[in-house]
Amino acid sequence: MRHSKAYIAIVMAVFIGVAIVFAFFPRPAYSELEKRELATFPEFSWQALADGSFTEGISRWFSDSEPFRDELLAISMWIDKLMEFDPSGENITFYAGDSGFDDDEDIDSLESSDFMGDMEATEAASYVDTLTANANAKIANAGIIIVGEGENLRALMAFGGSAKGGVAYAEAANKYKEVFGDSVNVYLMAVPLAIEFYCPEKARKITRPQKPVIDNIHAHLNPGVKAVDVYSALATHAAEPIYLRTDHHWAPLGAFYAARAFAEVAGVPFPGLEAYEERVVRGYVGSMYGYSGDIAVKQSPEDFIYYVPRNVEYTTTYIDYLTDQNYRVVGQTKPYKSAFFKHYPDGHSGAYCTFMGGDMKITVVRTSSPSRRRLLILKDSYGNALPGYMFYSFEEVHVVDTRYFKRNIIQYVRQNGITDILFANNIFNSYSSKYSKRYAAFLTQPDQTLPSIVPKEPTPADTIPAAEPDSAAGSAERIPREEPQQGGAPADSLQAESRDSIQNDTIIK
Repeated sequence: MRHSKAYIAIVMAVFIGVAIVFAFFPRPAYSELEKRELATFPEFSWQALADGSFTEGISRWFSDSEPFRDELLAISMWIDKLMEFDPSGENITFYAGDSGFDDDEDIDSLESSDFMGDMEATEAASYVDTLTANANAKIANAGIIIVGEGENLRALMAFGGSAKGGVAYAEAANKYKEVFGDSVNVYLMAVPLAIEFYCPEKARKITRPQKPVIDNIHAHLNPGVKAVDVYSALATHAAEPIYLRTDHHWAPLGAFYAARAFAEVAGVPFPGLEAYEERVVRGYVGSMYGYSGDIAVKQSPEDFIYYVPRNVEYTTTYIDYLTDQNYRVVGQTKPYKSAFFKHYPDGHSGAYCTFMGGDMKITVVRTSSPSRRRLLILKDSYGNALPGYMFYSFEEVHVVDTRYFKRNIIQYVRQNGITDILFANNIFNSYSSKYSKRYAAFLTQPDQTLPSIVPKEPTPADTIPAAEPDSAAGSAERIPREEPQQGGAPADSLQAESRDSIQNDTIIK
């Protein structure tokens, strides 16, 4: 009887403790592990109460923002790791669940019939993997392939596209060349994913080769559009750290080789890595930890190495877009000046946002390069790592993210004297017809009038002052030119993660 009472007392104490934690402890608004905003408490209205959406929102908030969410998820992953039936990794283990490609901007165009059809195309890839072909592999959550362990571990995304895909991407570039004619050079860069170079043979059957898709895109380009063959540039250096092991992006070194390939096609000067200062964020674990749900990724951190130009002067001007909870653009800041490179502390999961702080903005970099050419990069988040290598090559570098641009691209190009346009997207977005339609829409959409706010104050470590408020932001006038500062100055330090720069940074951007 005494033991029963003790048991009941322990159970009640645990129950009361859990209830107190869930009722009174702070609830997180953002999950570092899942790289997303968590549900918030819904706004009350009689209509929402009547139709049930208010109580539904409370339930979603209560279950989605529980205290210590990331810590509990990490413990769950650790337990799953201990319970694996094949700890040696000798077999590929398939887990139930969705494909993991949950961003409608990309996977909507990867038809299931394409995935299994056109099998003869699988022999068309030219790269032969001699690095990880014989490695053990397993399939984690979201269909992510985990290869190797420790400092040799890689988390890889599978690709399911047909060799006949990507035509819409080529057609979008063709349309731009048709519209702008000889006054603007147009280039196209389709970037392969890491799995193209590091997929072990044991897992080859669940992914498709990307080289045939890239070749098909290039084959559909009109003669006036110049293809940039980054596939060959990356394949040549596959033994180097050109892709991040724990993140879905390429590494800055991979972007360097791609930028060099572009510079050769564009006919602009391009110095070697000796012209840059190497900087390192140690202990980096990127997005693939949260996506895969595999504790082994967290236990295999890497160095995030990036390169800052030394001997060129440049200033960076931003217009930030403001979005609602569904990432719809609802406003923008006035132009302001800040650093191009943001420095993150060791161990920070947001280190890929080193470049410009993220995606939801228009970026304009004015340089001391003697070139009279001005480059516009139309990109997804893979493209973020490219502009920093262009400061020696172009007088101005403009960067536009496809998901947030609200200007008319024809007006923007003419008003800013753009001479070169580079489409730079990873293979998922290069394949996506929906993504390509956005590029086409830029040619006809009107300049949208958005509420304008004063930009947030820079962090104390920002040495570049904010720009003077400019009423022409987003209007027909171009962003005013500012005097440059010396490149390679000490990077600004972020005191807190720029949440707006990674909240929409999903697995397939």
